[in-house]
Amino acid sequence: MQELISYPEYEKCRLCPWECCVDRSSEELGKCRAPADLRLNDAMLHFGEEACLVGSNGSGALFLACCTLRCVYCQTWEISWEGKGIEISTQEFIDILKDLVRKGAENLNFITPTHYVPHIRFAIKSLREDGITVPTVYNTSSFERVETLRSLEGYIDIYLADFKYWDSRTAEMLSGCQDYPDVAKRAIKEMHKQVGDLTVNEKGVAQKGLLVRHLVLPGFVEESVKIVEWIAENLSTNTYINIMGHYRPCHKAKSMHELNRTLMREEFETVVQHARNCGLHRIDTTHWQLYPYIWTRSDNVEET
Repeated sequence: MQELISYPEYEKCRLCPWECCVDRSSEELGKCRAPADLRLNDAMLHFGEEACLVGSNGSGALFLACCTLRCVYCQTWEISWEGKGIEISTQEFIDILKDLVRKGAENLNFITPTHYVPHIRFAIKSLREDGITVPTVYNTSSFERVETLRSLEGYIDIYLADFKYWDSRTAEMLSGCQDYPDVAKRAIKEMHKQVGDLTVNEKGVAQKGLLVRHLVLPGFVEESVKIVEWIAENLSTNTYINIMGHYRPCHKAKSMHELNRTLMREEFETVVQHARNCGLHRIDTTHWQLYPYIWTRSDNVEET
């Protein structure tokens, strides 16, 4: 499709830490395999996020195709690995965002956004010029260049940052990127510097700040323990954290001995208890009732 707006950053792309320097505007593809036109898999009012993002009306989720990582256990590998979606113009993207806002979206949630940052900045600027100020969410693996994140300052209200691995060998084995741990630490610090700890309104809906996610992997509890320690020591004990226990073998993980099982209750509880011991007290519990090995709770944030 003919795009009337050009984005010079795609001509020698260095948006993510791979810094491929390919000319995406000339159909060259880098590690993420993303084109220069934004490719969207789906847009919807999404009720599967944390309660503070979902609110009453749902999060306005934009599932963006392609990814800078290759996680072997990815549950949406058709989108991230294969890049399934349709290429749309900037104006079509803006119209989709406006439609989500009209439907009552509590926020605009850009999922796997790194390789489309120029489109996202332009769209948010356009919305704000039209008086639309719904909170924006940057939903990321945290494999981010600090320079790219700095270009988003003032555009992004909420950083929803995953912290996957502590050990570089694990990162290489499971996501094809041994630099991930160091990159993620720098990136998450920058996110926290920009927006601070998560704040919510009188309805408990997130308005601004950092929310950190960590998926506990079977057999990798020691890494999870180190990650929650780092969060408490390097960010804030007031950090809003979602320790997730929903892992199940997907995609290539089914053929890997280390990952071909679900999480044991003791593994999950060890990480949660250690987070508490480190002083982390804003622990999201939105989906705990969905984990068969975890107690049921009716509230969504554990405060101690």
